[in-house]
Amino acid sequence: MTAPGPRLAPSARYLLLGATAFLALGGLLMIFSASSVTDFKAFSDSMFHVKRQAVFLVLGILALIVASRMTVGVVRRVGLAMLVSADAMLVLVLLMGVGKWGSVRALDLFGVATLQPAEMARLGCVLVMADLFADRIRRPRPVKDDLLKIALIAGVPFGLVLIQPDMGAAVSILVAVLIVMVLGGLSGKWIAATVAGLGIGLAFLLPLAAYRSARFAAFLDPNKDPSGVGYQILQARLSLGSGGIFGLGLGMSAEKWGYLPAPYTDFILPIIGEELGLLGALSVVVAFGVFCYAGIRISLAARDDYARIVAGGLTVTIVTQALINMASVTALIPVAGEPLPLVSYGGTSLFFTMGCIGLILAMTRGAERGVARQPARTIEKEGSASARSGERRRNGRPRLSGIDGGRAGVGRRS
Repeated sequence: MTAPGPRLAPSARYLLLGATAFLALGGLLMIFSASSVTDFKAFSDSMFHVKRQAVFLVLGILALIVASRMTVGVVRRVGLAMLVSADAMLVLVLLMGVGKWGSVRALDLFGVATLQPAEMARLGCVLVMADLFADRIRRPRPVKDDLLKIALIAGVPFGLVLIQPDMGAAVSILVAVLIVMVLGGLSGKWIAATVAGLGIGLAFLLPLAAYRSARFAAFLDPNKDPSGVGYQILQARLSLGSGGIFGLGLGMSAEKWGYLPAPYTDFILPIIGEELGLLGALSVVVAFGVFCYAGIRISLAARDDYARIVAGGLTVTIVTQALINMASVTALIPVAGEPLPLVSYGGTSLFFTMGCIGLILAMTRGAERGVARQPARTIEKEGSASARSGERRRNGRPRLSGIDGGRAGVGRRS
C-alpha cells in the first residue's frame, strides 16, 4: 500500500459532479434539438429520443449513487465478475445480436432497449487490470510473468468486439488497458513496445475490412467522394463552420434536417457548434477539462494503488473517448464511431459512464481520514517515546508516564 496522497479537497468531488451534470443535462437538451425533426417525421413524436435518453439518465444517476457507495474491496470483487459477464455477452452478440449499418453490436432487451456489452467490457478491463497492476506494485516481478494474464484480460474482449465489427470500441478497450499500464508503473520500454505493437496491428487490420479502408480514404481526402464516404465529414465541417462564434441559435440547425447523418449520436458536436457556435463547442471541451482535472485530483489523493489506478484510469478513459469523438468529427483522425460521453444519445454509454463516475467517487472513501490520522499517530508515538525516556532518566529506572496521573501515583507509593 502506498503512503497517503495529498489531502483531497471536497471541491474535487464537486467539480467532477458539476462537470458531469453540465455535460449530461446539456447533452439532453442538444439531443432534443438534434433529433426533434427526424423524430417527428419517423415517429410523430419530436421527443422520442430525448425521452428515452432521460430514462437512461435517471438510471445512470442511480448507478452513480450505488457505485459511489461501494467500498474498494467490493469494487475489486465486482471487476472480474463484470469482465467475465461482458465477455459472455459479447459472444451472445455474435450469435443473436442486433445492429445497423452493417455492424451487430447490441443485445435486444425484450424490445424495450438494447445493451452494448462493449461498454461493460471496457469498464471490466480497467477494474481487473488495475487489480493486477496494484498487485505488481505490492509484489514486484518481471512483466513476462503476467503477459498471459494481460493478453487474456485485453485480448478476449478486443477480439470479440472487433468481429462485430466495431473498430472504435475495440480500440477504446486497448486504450483503456494502456492507460492502466501507464498508471500502474509499467516501464517505458514496455509501454513503447506496446504502443508500437498496437500501431502495427491496427495498420494490418485497416485494409481487411472495406468500411475501415473507406473511412481512412475519407479522412485523407473527403472531397474525393463528396456524395459517398466523404459526405459525413464534409457535412460535419459545414455544420461546425456555419455556427460562427455565437451560433445560429438553439434549435436553428439546418444540418439536422436530414443532411448530417447521426446528428444526435456520434456527430452531436457539429450540431452544438452550429447552434451554439464556437463558444458552445468550447464549453464542452472546457467541461471535459474540468472533469479530467477533478478526476486526477481524486486519483492522487487515493489511499492505495488500486484506488489510485482505478480513479485515474476511468477518468482518463472517459476523457480519451471524448477526445477520440471530437477528433473524429473534426477530421483530425478517421471516423471511429465512438459517442461523445454523457452528451451523445445512447443509453448503454450513458449508464456505464455514470457508473464509472460513481466508481471514481468511491475511490475517495477515507482519503481525508487516511491523511488526517497520520499526524495524530506520529504525535502520539513521539509523545509516548519522550515520556518513557523522561521516566527512565528519573532515579535511573523506568516509571509509568505522568500522562496517567492515577497510575503514576500508585507507582510512586509503592
